[in-house]
Amino acid sequence: MSPPQTHQHRIGLTRREILQTGYSGLLGLGLPSLFAGRASAAEAGAAVASPKSVLIVFLTGACSHHDTFDMKPDAPAEIRGEFKPISTAIPGYQICEHLPELAKRANKYAVLRTFSHNDNNHLMSTHHLLTGEIQPGGFFDKVASRDDWPSYSSALSFLRPRNDGLPSGVNLPTFLREGPLTWPGQHAGFLGQSFDPWQITGDPQKADFRVDALTLAPGIDVPRLDRRQSLLGDVNRQQTLLSEVAQSLRLQKDQQLAFSMLTSSKLSQAFELKRESDEVRDRSGRNTTGQSLLLARRLIQSGVPIVQANIGRVQNWDSHGKIFPTLKDRLLPPLDRGVSALLDDLDTMGLLQDTLVMMLGEFGRTPKINGDAGRDHWGPCFFGVFAGAGVRDGQVIGRSDESGAYPATRAFSPNDLGATVYHLLGIPAEAEVHDRLGRPVRLNRGDVIESLFTGAEVS
Repeated sequence: MSPPQTHQHRIGLTRREILQTGYSGLLGLGLPSLFAGRASAAEAGAAVASPKSVLIVFLTGACSHHDTFDMKPDAPAEIRGEFKPISTAIPGYQICEHLPELAKRANKYAVLRTFSHNDNNHLMSTHHLLTGEIQPGGFFDKVASRDDWPSYSSALSFLRPRNDGLPSGVNLPTFLREGPLTWPGQHAGFLGQSFDPWQITGDPQKADFRVDALTLAPGIDVPRLDRRQSLLGDVNRQQTLLSEVAQSLRLQKDQQLAFSMLTSSKLSQAFELKRESDEVRDRSGRNTTGQSLLLARRLIQSGVPIVQANIGRVQNWDSHGKIFPTLKDRLLPPLDRGVSALLDDLDTMGLLQDTLVMMLGEFGRTPKINGDAGRDHWGPCFFGVFAGAGVRDGQVIGRSDESGAYPATRAFSPNDLGATVYHLLGIPAEAEVHDRLGRPVRLNRGDVIESLFTGAEVS
C-alpha cells in the first residue's frame, strides 16, 4: 500500500490561511485516518491486575505440522515425508531436524498439536484464527469486509481505548492481499476503521526502512511542530462556536493524539532497528523474517499490546509442490533462528512473563504427500506453539492420530484460541460489542485453553 500524501504549510501562517485551510490540513503530517473516532470510544473492559501483551507469529498460508512440530517417523513414506526428527529439551519429544535452535529451546514453550476446524479455505480460516470467530456469511474466498469480526487488537482498541499515542495493534511487514483478494481478519471489521490496527508494509531488513506514518513531513521538526500545536490551540480557543460542536471536540482530541504519537520518542524509536547492536541483529537473522521479529519485539518493548508478524508474503507457507526443498532451503532456517532469538531476548529482558508469543498458521497440511511432492490444505488438525504470559513451558499438549489427520485427544478450535487471547488481555468472556446494525453481540464464544497454563492435558 502506498503511503498517504503529505501536505505541508510554511511557518508564519496568517489567520486567513488557517481558516481557509481548515483543521484537516493544518498539521501536514501525512498521518492515516486511524485517529478518527478513537477518542470517542466508550471506556469498557474489565480491570485486571496485569493484562498481558500478545505477539502473533503468523505462518501465512499454513505450515505443515507433519514436517515441523508433529512428525510421524513411523508412518508410511507418503505420510512421514523426507525430514528426520531430532530430540528436544522436552524428554521424549522430537521436532524437525531443520529446527535445531527451537529444539534446544523447547523448555521455553508449549506445543499444542490438536487445533482443529472444518474449513480448508485460506481467507475464511485466517479470519477464524485472527479473530476467534467464524467469518459472518463466509464462503470460499470471501474477501475482507466491514461485516467481518474484529481482530484481537481492534477489539482491544474498542473496549480499552488509549490516549497515550500508542496504537493497540501493529501488523507487519506485509498486508495480506493478492490480486482481487484481501484477507479478512486483519482489521476491525464491523467496529469500523477507527479501530483498525496499524499496517506496516515495509521490509525492516532494508537499509532504507522507514514508517511514513511516524515521519514528519519534510521541513518539520519537533520544535516547529510544537509551535504549530500552540498555533492550533490559539485557533481552537478563539473558535468558540466550533468548540461547542461535538465533532470539533472529537477532532481536537484526535489532533492531540496525533501530536502525542509524533513527538513520542518511545514509539518512533521502536522502528529504528539501527539502535540494536550488530550482534543482536545478526543473531535474529539478516533477513525479512528475522528483522520483522526483532521489530515486533521492539514494539512490544515500547508498550504496543498486540503485534502480528506475518512470516513472509501472502500464502508463504502454502506448499502444494516441492514442499521439502522449500521448507529446508527457504522457510525453516530463518524461522528457527528468528523465533529462537525472539524468545531469548524477551526472556533476558524480563518481558516473556508478560507477553504471550504464539506461532501458528490458519490450518495444517494433508497427511498424504500429493503428486507434486507437496501437501494440500487441511483444517481438521494443526499445531500452535505458545510461550510466556504464564504458559507452562516445556510441555506438549494433545496428540494427533497415527497419520496426523485428526486429533486423537481433545480438539481445540480458533474460538478457544480467541478466548485465551482475550483472557490474557484482561477482556472478560462475556464482553459485548455492537455490529453494524447496532445489535449487541458476544465478542467470543470459545473456552480458555486452560491446559496451556496448568499442563492438565499433557500427553
